[in-house]
Amino acid sequence: MSDRPVTPLLDTVHVPADMKRLSDAQLRQLADELRAETISAVSETGGHLGAGLGVVELTVALHAVFDTPKDKLVWDVSHQSYPHKILTGRRDRIRTLRQKDGLSGFTKRSESPFDPFGAAHSSTSISAALGFAVARDLGGTIESGLGDAIAVIGDGAMSAGMAFEAMNNAGHLKKRLFVILNDNEMSIAPPVGALSSYLSRLYAGEPFQEFRAAAKGAVSLLPEPFREGAKRAKDMLKGMAVGGTLFEALGFSYVGPIDGHDLDQLLPVLRTVKARATGPMLIHVLTKKGKGYGPAERADDKGHATARFDVLTGKQQKAPSNAPSYTSVFGRTLTDLAARDPRICAVTAAMPDGTGLNLMAERYPSRVFDVGIAEQHGVTFAGALAAGGMRPFCAMYSTFLQRGYDQVVHDVALQGLPVRFAIDRAGLVGADGATHAGSFDIAYLANLPGMVVMAAGDEAELRRMVATAAAHDGGPIAFRYPRGEGSGASLEGPALPLTIGKGRVLCEGTQVALLSFGAHLPEVLAAATLLARQGVSCTVADARFAKPLDHDLIDQLVAHHRAVLTIEQGAVGGFGAQVLHYLAETGQLQSGAALRSLVLPDQFIDQASPEAMYAAAGLTADKIAAQALRMIGVESLQLHRGEAG
Repeated sequence: MSDRPVTPLLDTVHVPADMKRLSDAQLRQLADELRAETISAVSETGGHLGAGLGVVELTVALHAVFDTPKDKLVWDVSHQSYPHKILTGRRDRIRTLRQKDGLSGFTKRSESPFDPFGAAHSSTSISAALGFAVARDLGGTIESGLGDAIAVIGDGAMSAGMAFEAMNNAGHLKKRLFVILNDNEMSIAPPVGALSSYLSRLYAGEPFQEFRAAAKGAVSLLPEPFREGAKRAKDMLKGMAVGGTLFEALGFSYVGPIDGHDLDQLLPVLRTVKARATGPMLIHVLTKKGKGYGPAERADDKGHATARFDVLTGKQQKAPSNAPSYTSVFGRTLTDLAARDPRICAVTAAMPDGTGLNLMAERYPSRVFDVGIAEQHGVTFAGALAAGGMRPFCAMYSTFLQRGYDQVVHDVALQGLPVRFAIDRAGLVGADGATHAGSFDIAYLANLPGMVVMAAGDEAELRRMVATAAAHDGGPIAFRYPRGEGSGASLEGPALPLTIGKGRVLCEGTQVALLSFGAHLPEVLAAATLLARQGVSCTVADARFAKPLDHDLIDQLVAHHRAVLTIEQGAVGGFGAQVLHYLAETGQLQSGAALRSLVLPDQFIDQASPEAMYAAAGLTADKIAAQALRMIGVESLQLHRGEAG
């Protein structure tokens, strides 16, 4: 296409080995072309633009110096991996990024040998890199070989406990290992940046000890607040970084900080540590998220997650919304409740905007706590808030709450503490694919004694579930809802609490009962319409609760229908399993009614639109209706949502 960037040097680089013949000056040109190609590609696909732009020079330097894929390069979170994918044989597919049957938005082992480890969740890279280093030293053999191990981790991801667990272990083992701390928010960058070129040159020519001594002397040049110490964990980490005090205490040799956009600093430092390191090394690199693209640099989120956009203006091509998002409904409802109840507070793990808590934070900043990438801490913190007489809402994505599961069990459920779990991104999430799918929360929460588990059938129901959770002081309670806009349900009037453990019947029939749990309700209603057009009388019920179940509702459905089909946006072992277990315990499996559950299949589903992913999962209205027909003995009947009655 004529609007594609001109990239004569990048056109000659198909794999990193092609970079070995390039001069340093050519590598700088390559970085410029790589940045232009990344911007152009993401403008067509959407995705995490800012993170990738921030590591363009670092990506070039790492692939130029190290010998990937023999050397294992692990990108933490891997939002920043798009330039890496372009340089590692996937440029011809980069414009399929995050699309159905296209490249993943994260590193993925099955996609390329240059992606040695999938690290789409934060703070996993150091553990993985250490595993590769130990496998190497133990004589492990894999097709691509085992050389050096390099973890690239951001300053935000560094705040998670797992990163320090890995560093502590690495320091103890003393294995040769490289950790690149990609620091894109460092407030001490201005005073330190002036020193970084000097320190880099000094390091390249002098022994480690002399370098560290010089770096420690630079502490005196920092502003007074940083000499006194920082208020938060991440700031403490940064405040101690010059001289590497903290990292050296963990057993790492520290180098930096260096300018992550200056290849004249990056290349000699990386070449030197590659040639001389004997144990674990931490290279502290300062970068700017969105670097080199004005609209991303100016954006509040630095182009964190963008829709398709116009390259010249940066204007994103977002589809108009027909209904408020579930996330915004949660945020507004909680804020309204917080206005009337000073005990309501909220906890999130680095996702205040993503979870809608930014709305409450604007009005009640003292009652909203962003604990950083620290889901385990967040859950336990919320538990103690509850034990202290508050009414905490712990708002996390389903896939991230998994990381705090032990804390949900031990620190909340076991103690019967009334923590309210607001679970966003429930079900299949689209372009982020399997790594971020909220598939398992129903199953892993509903098996906990004393836990109440709800799922909203529409945004009006979500309002009521927020109110229900706020009023529930008898133990832990959870409610789940999907990404994206609601169904257009009316949001007028007050949000009245639900009766715990009671569902609702939306329409009554005599032959088939469709028992829905959660936000798939519109698709279930569409299936009921298809069945009605075929002369099948259908009941549609919204369970609302996976725990406690509405036993009376289930008993009535089983007693008065030929077939009962449960439907949910979750994996096997969830709501349907709870229903079948209840029916088995009460001897109703022999009732005569046909019983089936529609759940997500026992596989990870790759990225596509949510609609396409649910189609792949067999959860469309057509498939639901077809399953219901089979249950009453109709094997083949053409069903299409749009056909005439």
